[in-house]
Amino acid sequence: MTTSEMATVLAWHDALNTGDVDTLLSLSSDDIEIGDAHGAAQGHEALRSWAQGLGGRTIEPGRIYVHDGVVVVEESTASAAGDAGSAASAFRVVHDHVTSVFRHDDLAAALAATELTEADLTG
Repeated sequence: MTTSEMATVLAWHDALNTGDVDTLLSLSSDDIEIGDAHGAAQGHEALRSWAQGLGGRTIEPGRIYVHDGVVVVEESTASAAGDAGSAASAFRVVHDHVTSVFRHDDLAAALAATELTEADLTG
């Protein structure tokens, strides 16, 4: 585990939650892949559209798992209307840039998809 992988993902969340799209893009590779169970998209324009489409929803990181450039983050979500939820995202970080992020419905699904385990839990 490297601190920089975790720091990159935390900075990515901060930029996303504050609407700082320029920083979000600078933390992401040019060909970043973003996806979920419904499909995927690639590149900065896709990331910009996705981030701007959140409509004030925040995604706060919780427990973090890291192994060999893969970072899984348990997340709490809140809409602008106050609706709360949870999810998890799996990130791939290479040279301090997020190269992919995939949203999963829950932590168990994200850990299974990445083959990370409780042994990879940080802190």
